[in-house]
Amino acid sequence: MAYRFGRAFLDYDARQLFVDGAEIHLSPKALELLTILISNRSRAVSKQELREQLWPTTFVGDAGLASLAAEVRRALNDSARTPAFLRTMHRFGYRFVGDVVETGVAARARACLVFENRRSMLLEGPNVIGRAPDATIPYDVAGVSRNHARIVVSRDGFTLEDLGSKNGTYLQGKRITSAPLSDGDEVQIGKARLIFRSEPPSDATETVTTVDLPGDS
Repeated sequence: MAYRFGRAFLDYDARQLFVDGAEIHLSPKALELLTILISNRSRAVSKQELREQLWPTTFVGDAGLASLAAEVRRALNDSARTPAFLRTMHRFGYRFVGDVVETGVAARARACLVFENRRSMLLEGPNVIGRAPDATIPYDVAGVSRNHARIVVSRDGFTLEDLGSKNGTYLQGKRITSAPLSDGDEVQIGKARLIFRSEPPSDATETVTTVDLPGDS
């Protein structure tokens, strides 16, 4: 199971958490806590229930649970006082309060975009790229429109589509309206050059640079 919330992406099956495209390492128990809370986000989960799931054969007090919650908050750059994701329910437990997009798998073949040593994982369906804060893949780069382009992931493959952007969307140096994507393709939006991967490289990421495109302003 995979979840996207805010600028974070959790792939539970691969046991990986990404924030702004960079992998963040959580301890196994902290990852379990985050997954439990997201899976039960419609309700608050009591400390007793969390302890029973996290430490079924060992007694651990509230301090151990609070330590895991603090680790999750640090990873997500969240605040206990003004939580965007993990809220403490006083004298009861915790609840996940962020908006979540859920998918059965991270994406077909675990596809991603690589930009400046960061990976942005793609979900099944449309993945909007742009400067809007609610974009699936947010890029605050010169020349990028609020909703600039999107990559549609389906059983039939991967499709790059321009969304009427001012400066256009380029695939392998050619401006496109809609075109299929293949592993290793170069996608250019505004001044950002991204590399599409149908499967993330095992050795982290590759370095890409920015380029000036025809018609940029």
